[in-house]
Amino acid sequence: MADTSARRDGPHAEAGAVVLDAKGLRALAHPVRVQLVGLLRKYGPSTATRLAERLGVNSGTASYHLRQLGAAGFVEEDTERGNARERWWRSVHHMTYLNDPDLADREPETMLAYLQSVAATYTLRVQQSLNELQTMPRTWRDSFDMSDWALRLTPEETAALHQELREVIARYRPDTPEAAVNAPEGAERVGVITHILPELDAPATSAGAPSPREVTGTQTP
Repeated sequence: MADTSARRDGPHAEAGAVVLDAKGLRALAHPVRVQLVGLLRKYGPSTATRLAERLGVNSGTASYHLRQLGAAGFVEEDTERGNARERWWRSVHHMTYLNDPDLADREPETMLAYLQSVAATYTLRVQQSLNELQTMPRTWRDSFDMSDWALRLTPEETAALHQELREVIARYRPDTPEAAVNAPEGAERVGVITHILPELDAPATSAGAPSPREVTGTQTP
């Protein structure tokens, strides 16, 4: 959203990232806002009109949600590009971290709305790739993958699996403007979406909202 969001242990996130608090969570608890942040992180500064065209909404709707995101500190006006007729917007961060384990307990309904917005964004990304699959070059079609595995793990083993997956992904080149300049010929953007979904045999004893270990940005929207 471009990473949408990811949970990270510890109180601090890396430079260029934002840690979600209650205000930020409420600001992102809408699918259009999650997608707007993701588009600005992925493609760079843009206008409400152009973003609206990508999302299939009217420019007034995009402008409204951009202002809400701006008030929450996720986007800002790009004054170097804007003019009297057209406002440009840019993302303030390149990644969103969710690392407060108590946030879901304090804001259960907002957390659920946020996670549903992220899930809807992921579903849209997958569908877009499927729509383009037949026209992709053969080498890229052969690299496409959709897989799932059923494992039986303890919570500790599940946490270890998550950390190992993060370490594997960290070995590869991130999609940033700096990395794009120095990337080898033929390198393209590749989206890696991970889901770790507990499927408990018995009903959970707690009715609290989910507290995901990883969700996306934006690297959502």
